Amino acid sequence: MTIHPQLKSDSIVIGRFELSYVLLVKDANYPWLILVPDLDNLTEIYQMSVEQQQQLLAESSYLAGKMMQHFHADKMNIAALGNVVPQLHLHHIVRYVGDLSWPAPVWGRHAAKEYSAQELTARIAEVKGLLADKLISQ
Repeated sequence: MTIHPQLKSDSIVIGRFELSYVLLVKDANYPWLILVPDLDNLTEIYQMSVEQQQQLLAESSYLAGKMMQHFHADKMNIAALGNVVPQLHLHHIVRYVGDLSWPAPVWGRHAAKEYSAQELTARIAEVKGLLADKLISQ
């Protein structure tokens, strides 16, 4: 399985869970991670086996709970749109009342804010530490 070129361009692979790769989106406006199931030729969740669907839901729920608690989120946005990138992937975006795009969706509202090299290194370490008990590779 290869990660779609647009996802590679917009994010950094942090590691992987049992089923999915964990990616950090390169937008410092929001704590934003993506799960990409390590399965070929998927565009929709229903194309997965029931066991794979259950594993994806477990990974997504784990990730959302960790992010919600760690980042003190007001809301977790979880989405599998696929309009631009057809490869199945699930966005997990921490939202705060009053953030840059609140209450609208984040897509198309504001340009991505680049992490500085130091911020990016710190955020990667932070996320790896947060998810250390479930990451099987980093």
